[in-house]
Amino acid sequence: MERRLLRRARHRLTVQVAGAISVLLLLVGVLVFCFMTHQQSDAARRDLAAAVSGGSLAHPPPCVWLYEVRDGAVRSSPGAPRELPVSLAATSSALVEEVQVAGRAYLIRTQRRGDTTVQAAMDLRYQAAERGRLLRTLGAAEIAGLVAALLVGQVISRRAIAPLGEALARQRRFAADLSHELRTPLTRLHTRAQLLSRRMRGGTDPILLIDEVDHLVTGSGQLGEVVADLLQSAQFQQLRRPFGPVDLALLASELAVAENARAQARGVTIEVRSEGPGDHVVLGVESALRRVVSALLDNALGHTRSGGHIWLTLSRDHPGDHPTRNSSSDHARNHPKEGCDTVVLTVRDDGTGLDPAHAERLFARFVGGGFGLGLALVREVVAGHHGTITADGRPGAGATFTVRLPAAPAGAAAPVAPTRPRAGLGGLLRP
Repeated sequence: MERRLLRRARHRLTVQVAGAISVLLLLVGVLVFCFMTHQQSDAARRDLAAAVSGGSLAHPPPCVWLYEVRDGAVRSSPGAPRELPVSLAATSSALVEEVQVAGRAYLIRTQRRGDTTVQAAMDLRYQAAERGRLLRTLGAAEIAGLVAALLVGQVISRRAIAPLGEALARQRRFAADLSHELRTPLTRLHTRAQLLSRRMRGGTDPILLIDEVDHLVTGSGQLGEVVADLLQSAQFQQLRRPFGPVDLALLASELAVAENARAQARGVTIEVRSEGPGDHVVLGVESALRRVVSALLDNALGHTRSGGHIWLTLSRDHPGDHPTRNSSSDHARNHPKEGCDTVVLTVRDDGTGLDPAHAERLFARFVGGGFGLGLALVREVVAGHHGTITADGRPGAGATFTVRLPAAPAGAAAPVAPTRPRAGLGGLLRP
């Protein structure tokens, strides 16, 4: 529907621009033709006046014939038309008129010159021929101008409509991003609210539900961050928040706790593991990286059957651990920045899996099969943090998504973990 409207608007604008240019060319042609006709008439009258006043019968001006009447005798220039002269009666003043004689148009001037009546005649067919050539030239120019106007109008219309098409495309993209980005946190909040309602109706001591209420408050705050980022994106502005230290291990454990209720309802176990020495702090925007982990976890939940497992694994990758690798493409994929430690987040499940041949297509927008938009957004955020994301797996044997981000410098302060109670986290975070 939008494409049809844009195409119709483009065609309408093309016709309007072409029509305006064509009318302008037509007006110019009419002015040129009128000017030429006026000039021809003035030049013919001047030539006839000069011929009558001082021209001789033997040598008249070009394209002019002279006739004299003296004592009743009529003399004419050599080669003068036999059907002329006309009305050689004596006149007190010059008489200029256009006459039709024997199917031809003549402009004649009759006046007295002493005791002689003189008449000069000019055949107008040559002027008519010139006007005909001018009309044909102007017609050809009008047709060529119309074709050029259509081409120019098409170019102008495309350039004029392009921002509108881009705005509509961004609007569709914003709507799709909004629906996807809000789906996971809203589902998470709805599930936790249902669980909280069920426990309160079951007579659970409200004191024991404080932690669940805290999770609802935290989730609603994170939802507000998502909305703020999306609104800023809707204004076509890049996210300009300064990067700060973000602990991916802390984010992973928080989101695992947040998704624990939904995972239990589906019969899925979520485990967070930390491998190797060192912290897992990167520089970035916490709300954006939270959405990365949330989207990967939501994707894993959506493709893991009851009784399945999801593992979130944090580790550090040191450049010195790969002495045999050089500047190959594999090295570039595994290490976003040369010589910099990399924090690796792996989200693995034992669900339906994926075809490795189609792994790259999973990060394209609007790919069918349940993947696509969310992973495309994940890749955009990861790329904005100078990182990479890859996918691997086998059909029926689970899938693994690996995010690699440059580690924060050693001097960067790690974010402090929240101190609120973590009821129900037992066994979730495993070193």
